[in-house]
Amino acid sequence: MKLATLNDGSRDGALVVVSRDGTRAKKAGGTLQSALEGWQERAPALSKESGDGFALDLKQLMAPLPRAYEWIDGSAYINHIVLVRKARGAEPPATLKTDPLMYQGGGGAFLAAHEDVAHFREEDGIDYEAEVAVITDDVPMGVSPERALTHVKLLLLVNDVTLRNLVPAELEKGFGFLVSKPATAFSPFAVTPDELGAAWRDGRVHLPLVSHVNGVLSGDPQAGPEMHFHFGELIAHAAKTRRLPAGSIIGSGTVSNEDPARGVSCLAERRMREKIATGVMTTPFLRFGDRVRIEMKDAAGASIFGAIEQRVVKAKS
Repeated sequence: MKLATLNDGSRDGALVVVSRDGTRAKKAGGTLQSALEGWQERAPALSKESGDGFALDLKQLMAPLPRAYEWIDGSAYINHIVLVRKARGAEPPATLKTDPLMYQGGGGAFLAAHEDVAHFREEDGIDYEAEVAVITDDVPMGVSPERALTHVKLLLLVNDVTLRNLVPAELEKGFGFLVSKPATAFSPFAVTPDELGAAWRDGRVHLPLVSHVNGVLSGDPQAGPEMHFHFGELIAHAAKTRRLPAGSIIGSGTVSNEDPARGVSCLAERRMREKIATGVMTTPFLRFGDRVRIEMKDAAGASIFGAIEQRVVKAKS
């Protein structure tokens, strides 16, 4: 089942069921948030809808959840952690492989998949980060990683925009990310795990996540094998000391593979690889006018979540 949120002029939009090929949709009543809060009752009826209603214009869609009670992003790919920390002269934590890294992002206003990334200054180091995420129903405090996976109701893609040059000074304060993490964008569609077939197993998505910058392939790393902490472990960590409400979004962190042939899912990794190889970082961060595309396709070549396609623009004062 593919779900999306149509921009109807309201803050939370209107829930629609989307056809398998992503070209048509049918209004389902209410919002995605309300559906998640009553998922046990709503899901069976939603799954019976074919989505064969009106022709769908992806630019009329908001993020599947235009806002969320919780947006918590992990960093489950060890290779990404090591490379990005090297880039800013920091060592990985001693608990790198035993305790997930996570930060609590701003959930008040997400970007749609085709919405511009607007910022005031190129010098702040604008970077994209291609990720996978899950949306949960109500998760109890202290849930086990195995049980946590039963609370995964939907999956989607993420562009977790980062202002790289603001990160070091912000983290030196010892209080985590804030201004270095502007609004996050999500794919047009959120899908139920069954849409992924055998690619969804062990709490991971076993498919390549493909990203392009200005039409040039940036990377197609496999999202499954090198995800050190699976989604059940990430959810359990986030719920260790509190409940997670229905509609919580948990991110995987930037998808990354050790094999350089798979490319990268963010420019910070490419810059660090350049420094390791030549001693000099030559790839610039994103500039105004640059375009980013993030997509995941199934084995038959069909787009699962629709594509995130964004342009970087100068914000208006």
